Amino acid sequence: MTGFLNDYSGPFQPDFNHEKLDREALLRILKANSNYLRRLDGTWYITVMKRFGNEAAFDCDARIWKKFILYEAKSVSEMYNIKGSDVAAVLKLIQASPWMWAYQREYDLVDNNCGTITCRNCETLYNLEKEGTHRYKQICNVLCRSLFELRAHYINRAIKLTPLQLPPREEGNDVCCRWEFKIEEKV
Repeated sequence: MTGFLNDYSGPFQPDFNHEKLDREALLRILKANSNYLRRLDGTWYITVMKRFGNEAAFDCDARIWKKFILYEAKSVSEMYNIKGSDVAAVLKLIQASPWMWAYQREYDLVDNNCGTITCRNCETLYNLEKEGTHRYKQICNVLCRSLFELRAHYINRAIKLTPLQLPPREEGNDVCCRWEFKIEEKV
């Protein structure tokens, strides 16, 4: 992409905007913004937790995320023109989420009615493990489950979510979590 900037290290440009950046720079920005969202969420949570306790912080966090995820699902599905009511549509919605750029995830679509997401790199879990308080039971096992279900049900209320692997992790296991999305065949 000739004429596009890879960074903004040159002279000041009064008319600078992100449209002047090349593909690589824009991809770096997308990943940085995803990390920014994750850090903002974690910083907010810890601040509330220190002032009012974990129960209040978790309650506020869960309420905020449940509202935000519905907004995200609507805006992402419209922005990317994601259509359909199957598991493939859910996986596409999650792949396109600005939040997911911060994580190394593997997506496996068995068929349009069944698929899995495996996370092998989760800074949130790593920080929770270092903390040693077992808060991952709330964040990973309760909140993440709820948020994945909200995304799935935005696409189709018949989609069932099953956690296949959740924290705590066994030593040497690089899988942070694994989830299955499935539409059961009606008998």
